[in-house]
Formats: sequence, C-alpha cells, structure tokens
Amino acid sequence: MGLESIDTSIPHSARVWNHWLGGKDNYPVDRAVGDQVEEAFPGIVTAAKTSRRFLGRSVRFLAGEAGIRQFLDVGTGLPTVGNTHEVAQRVAPEARIVYVDNDPLVLTHARALLTSTPEGATRYVDADLGDPELILREAAELLDLSRPVALILNGVMGHVADTGKARGIVSDLLAPLPPGSYLSLSDGTDTDEASVEAHRRYNESGAIPYNLRSPEGIASFFEGLELVEPGLVSFTRWRPEATSPWVGEPDVPGLCGVGRKP
Repeated sequence: MGLESIDTSIPHSARVWNHWLGGKDNYPVDRAVGDQVEEAFPGIVTAAKTSRRFLGRSVRFLAGEAGIRQFLDVGTGLPTVGNTHEVAQRVAPEARIVYVDNDPLVLTHARALLTSTPEGATRYVDADLGDPELILREAAELLDLSRPVALILNGVMGHVADTGKARGIVSDLLAPLPPGSYLSLSDGTDTDEASVEAHRRYNESGAIPYNLRSPEGIASFFEGLELVEPGLVSFTRWRPEATSPWVGEPDVPGLCGVGRKP
C-alpha cells in the first residue's frame, strides 16, 4: 500500500491531528477542517499537544517505574516527535512495540520512520480498532502475550460511537493480557460547549466521526483495573513535569489515566 492509495479529498483524523501538533504530514483538506475546528474551539491545539505529552509521560512511567517491556499502541497516528518506541526504548532499549493504525499515509511513514534500537523491536500492523482479534493475532507475531503488555489507546476510542461497544473493544484487547499488564488511555469529554460544537463541525466534514464522552463513560474503560495515581484526570494533571508550559493553566476538556490489570 502506498501514497497512490491515499484519498487527499477527504480529511482524516490522523492527518488533522498531525496538523494540530504542528506536523507537515497533512493535506489542504485536513488543514481546512483542523482550522474550522480550532475556530470553534481554540483550545483544541492545546488539547492535542497535552494529550501527546501525557502519552510520553505515561510511557516513561510504564517502561521505568512499572517495568513494562512490551507496548501495543492502537491508533498510533502519524509518526512525530516522542513516538512510543522512542520514549520506551530510551528507558529500556530492549522494549518491543507494536503500532496499529489503518491509514495508508500512516503506513507509508511507519515503514520509514518507526525504527528500533538493536536490542528492541518495532512492528506496524495495518488493522482497524474494531477488530481486536486481528490486532492481537498480529501483535503476537512480535509480543509475548503471556507476559505483561501496556495497551495504549491515546485519543482513539471516540471513533467508536456506542460506549458499550467501545467498552467491549477495550475489554477484548485486555482480556488475553496477563495480570500486571496496563491500559493507558486518553480521550475528549463532552463537558465544554465550545469543544462539543467544534467536534460537531468536524463530524460534518466528511471525516470519520469522533465522539466525545462523559467523564463517566471514559471512566468505564478502566473498570476492573487498578488506577495508578493520580487517577483519571485532565491531560495536564497526570504527573506533570515542573517545566510544563501548561502548569497552572485551566484544564482541557479531556481525561486520561493508567490502570493496572490485577
């Protein structure tokens, strides 16, 4: 699959997200939609950047304090600064990472950019979030699913409209993972009127819709898991660095957390 299979007339969430993060791997249609959303909700860029910062902090925790050496990153998006394998292998060079996405542009860049340390390994799986069985089967080509794995779902579960179905997907992905595995998840909440309006515009753009959830809905993804301190909090409040530019700033309409499978 190559660039010839990319439809540049329809916006795609991975590329719009890349635009908000200041990346270059997007097209005019993605930038137009991203700018429309930002016009309705200027905080979307901060939300995207702080969600990405949470990803880095959570992976450092998982590879460091939690001792995890295997990562399954579903809905990874386009490679950018601070990818999961870069963060994890900086802490533990032997870490093994499987990325999952289903955008041809992501696939093209993943082949070129998702490299690894000599001690570790990375792999890219072209699969849809709604097919946990395929994801796990492909992931098992690189990961030992009898040993703890960190499942990462960063800003992706909103693509599943029905909360019950979304919980089922998370449950199916976690089910075969052994005790001591972790879930790291972040997603947007429906608690801010401007954010809700911005996402309504986005969903009317022709892109795959993204659905905000209530805090209770996001919390339900962690049922049966032991939440790591500080629990389920705004993106900026999960173990922030003292030098973070968002310390003391208002919370963004989103929640994130890390839970351990007992």
